[in-house]
Amino acid sequence: MTFRRKLLVVFALTVFLSVASVALLVQWVTRNAFEKTENLRTAALVTQFQREFNRRGDDVAKRVEAIAASDSITRMATALNGTSSDFAEYFDLARVMAESHQLDFLEMVDARGTIVSSAQWPAKFGYPEPAFESISTSNDQSPFLKLEELQDSTAMGFFAAHAIHAGDRSVYVVGGRRLDKNFLLALDLPADTRVLLYQNRGDHFSPELLLDPGAGTSVADPARPAEKFAPLIDAVRKYDQEISGLVDWTSDRADEEVFHAIPLRGVGKDRPLLGILLIGNSRRSYVELKRRIRDSALLVGGGGIVLAILLSSWASARVTRPVEQLARAARDVTSGNWNASVQVEGHDEVAQLAESFNRMTSELLAQKERLLQTERVAAWRELARRLAHELKNPLFPLQLTVENLIRAREQSPEMFEEIFRESSQTLLAEISNLKGIIGRFSEFSKMPQPQLQRVQVNEIAEAVARLFQAQFIAQGREPIHCQMQLDRHLDPVAADPELLHRALSNLVLNAMDAMPNGGTLTLRTRRDDGKAVIEVCDTGSGLTREECERIFTPYYTSKQHGTGLGLAIVQSVVSDHGGRISVQSEPGKGTTFVIELPSNVGALPQATLSQEEIAGKLPV
Repeated sequence: MTFRRKLLVVFALTVFLSVASVALLVQWVTRNAFEKTENLRTAALVTQFQREFNRRGDDVAKRVEAIAASDSITRMATALNGTSSDFAEYFDLARVMAESHQLDFLEMVDARGTIVSSAQWPAKFGYPEPAFESISTSNDQSPFLKLEELQDSTAMGFFAAHAIHAGDRSVYVVGGRRLDKNFLLALDLPADTRVLLYQNRGDHFSPELLLDPGAGTSVADPARPAEKFAPLIDAVRKYDQEISGLVDWTSDRADEEVFHAIPLRGVGKDRPLLGILLIGNSRRSYVELKRRIRDSALLVGGGGIVLAILLSSWASARVTRPVEQLARAARDVTSGNWNASVQVEGHDEVAQLAESFNRMTSELLAQKERLLQTERVAAWRELARRLAHELKNPLFPLQLTVENLIRAREQSPEMFEEIFRESSQTLLAEISNLKGIIGRFSEFSKMPQPQLQRVQVNEIAEAVARLFQAQFIAQGREPIHCQMQLDRHLDPVAADPELLHRALSNLVLNAMDAMPNGGTLTLRTRRDDGKAVIEVCDTGSGLTREECERIFTPYYTSKQHGTGLGLAIVQSVVSDHGGRISVQSEPGKGTTFVIELPSNVGALPQATLSQEEIAGKLPV
């Protein structure tokens, strides 16, 4: 990935993560604020419910107390304290008193818990009151909730009880008003909030027992079926505590409501669960706010990413342009252009890097010139030393021969002819030796430039192997086994077939000299990163590390009959082809010469020399 793309990714990720973090933080704060507001609304509504309950309960208590203080109730209490137990004359008393005091429920109960008169169900007179024990214990106390049995249904209401003492017996007046939708409508509800009441009768949830002030006596909206409350109601029954739950009416999350189910209990030892108050808060405002936050985040994030692309393009253009110039200049230096430099703009870190690069190339160029001069001087000194050493050996016999001729001419004229003939042969032999030395120097100094053509390296290797096939099994020496490990899918290279053949021949001769007792010679070709690789391996005595470092030096040889120019010529041929030669060896483990040749066939004609054409150009 380029630096420009990395910069773009960094900018885009920074904007995305920033916007996402802010959006998540805002959503988290909004959710907490909504939950806090919801809890405050619920608490305020519960407080309002209790306050309204107490207000209406106190009103019921006052009305019951007024009924208990009336003359009719006093006479009834006095009569019931006597011996008479006929309740028929009081059959209609409760209804009349309830109507006059605007109560929905009113009953008179004697000291034994028997109903004397009932306004809501007159036929109950003479029957025992099921809640008499709770009523008697709650006498003159605060109002309480009670589930009242009617002739064809049940109803929940606020009740108050008052005892009338006549003699040693008491008569109880129990009155109340309904807890219905009118009571719920009287509550001051905040926006997006509603209250429902469930009357707890039976063991299973029943939609008919759910009171909704917005839908008559029960929930009748098809889009909001009452059955949705069943899990919440059952949970309150099971765990007998306040529980909150989410009710999803439709697939749209904006229609969701959070309901707080608050149990309502009656009086008595076991405080039975009479009803469940459901306080619901709509999540529409929260969901819509959350959607607006998400849409805003997407809008801001999209705009931020576009802005990041523009900023990264601008920044990367300012940053990467000088970096790319530095990269191109570095490639130029690598390819040999030591005069490459970078234009310096500004005073930032990149400009300092460009200045450092220019100083480096200048210093490298100066060091290169000094190194070339040093190498030239060293090369000429080495050449002069080698040439002086080579010429010194034949010049000494020449000097002795001429001195013998002069001495013979002066001292023994009669033997001069014989000495002259012998000395002439010596002179000719040494002069021929001098000519050979000068010829080798001339050959090394006049290495021809390669005439590059498209050739197959495998065919060159096979030609070299055929050339030396007879010498591998020659009489008078141990045989050498030649192995060919050639990559048949090797691409052609641009090379001079004659010079490449000569270089491989020198390496094969060098390998044969390293195996006087026979062995294995391996010619191997392969591909490596777009280059053709030729390996010449032997199983000879091997070379030391010092010998490997000096083996390509001209006139260096470890052989008694060697000139020290063979491997230097090979290195020169490989270098002229733009390649590289190296040696790998250990004493006693053989030696491997590795030649790496670049392809360089892009600018050459498409025709490739055939094996017959190569054979015609190679020496026999």
